[in-house]
Amino acid sequence: MTLLERYILKISFSAFVACLVALTAVIWITQALRELDLLTGKGQTLFIFLTVTGLSLPALINVIAPVALFMAVIYTLNRLNGDSELIVMSAGGMAPQRLMRPFIALAAFICIVVGMISVYIMPASFQELRLLFTKIRADFVATMAKEGQFITLENGITFHYRERSGDALLGIFMEDQRDKKKPIVYLAERGQTVETNGLAYLVLEKGSVQRKEPNSRDSSIVAFERYAVDLSAFNREDGEVIYKPRERSTTQLLFPDKSEPLYQLQPGRFRAELHERLSSWLYPLAMMAIAFAALGEARTTRQGRGLAIAAAIVGVVVLRILGFAASSAAARSAAAVIAIYAVPIGTIVICLMQIFQGPAMRSFNARVRNAFRALRPSRRAAAQGA
Repeated sequence: MTLLERYILKISFSAFVACLVALTAVIWITQALRELDLLTGKGQTLFIFLTVTGLSLPALINVIAPVALFMAVIYTLNRLNGDSELIVMSAGGMAPQRLMRPFIALAAFICIVVGMISVYIMPASFQELRLLFTKIRADFVATMAKEGQFITLENGITFHYRERSGDALLGIFMEDQRDKKKPIVYLAERGQTVETNGLAYLVLEKGSVQRKEPNSRDSSIVAFERYAVDLSAFNREDGEVIYKPRERSTTQLLFPDKSEPLYQLQPGRFRAELHERLSSWLYPLAMMAIAFAALGEARTTRQGRGLAIAAAIVGVVVLRILGFAASSAAARSAAAVIAIYAVPIGTIVICLMQIFQGPAMRSFNARVRNAFRALRPSRRAAAQGA
């Protein structure tokens, strides 16, 4: 790589890092504000809050990195043209292939990063988020219960305690109506949450368990001195966490368990998620090509570049819309999978044709226009002679 190419790469890389950090910070802050309820409403620690918001960063970077590259290329080319450096390079005989080299090198690096995030890092972060949220929701005594208030969960659990004494809860009432035919009521003078082997338990002391017999008005009451209730079971329907397609590893998407109920219900979603991951690395290259096709040609300071920038932005928006449409179509039909790859690859091919064949196409169009202009006087003369 020549000194000039390293100079261009340095400018574009610095602009990319600045755009990536700024955009990620802004969006991360908005995400963090949405999760602030973990601290205020669910009683979690600052460490849990930072962990939850931090695990969302891979997904943010995966989306923001191609956009940051697009903005960096726009900035670099606009700066080079504004300082007349692009004009000098073009006048010195620098071909578009050489001018593109530093941008291609930067795009290749970002493609590798985005590919690794999509295939490995992002699914792992989603899995950790699911496990963490499951654990938070399971320990509803610590996260949602308020002194002197009755809380009712969506799955039919009602919980109440009179007051708190240190780490212990006094005057506990808990009703389990997950099975409407066999409701269970727990009463205890005292209770405390403990964690064993990653599971949360509520240890009740000096109380009773009341169970209603099915198809009967009678109830059985059992008194106890000490009784442990598995809190995590109250938030699990089948005893295990079921991961969504985006939370599965790439290997699990490549070789899914076809007997799994979720796969049988949504096979298209598994297929679309897999091919989205495998094609995500193409988008940085496509967005770089759009930016270069719009602004890679040298122009004088009197020639406005605002229209070219606007056209590039519209091109990126259309690219992402077509990408989402292709993914949705692939979820419904296996034949539409090719569209997931065709959208970014087609964009790259069209932009490369514009970059390398643009001068020739403009010269051909100019010759055609001149030919039509030359025909006009002869037509007028023929009309006057008639």
